[in-house]
Amino acid sequence: MKIVRACIYPKDIQCITGRTERYGRKLLKEIKLYLGKEPHQFITINEFSEYTGIEVDIINEYISN
Repeated sequence: MKIVRACIYPKDIQCITGRTERYGRKLLKEIKLYLGKEPHQFITINEFSEYTGIEVDIINEYISN
């Protein structure tokens, strides 16, 4: 499996969910709190998948485009 990127950004969440970029920022903040991460740390695609229940393959398809 070819990895395009390891982390996910608000713009990616906007494309995947169809919500606003602001919602993407809010969701990343919630995930960081849930995982106990510091504000400067990134959220990986696997962590995003685990939190949202969206399969990694679907996420990678959106990110690779």
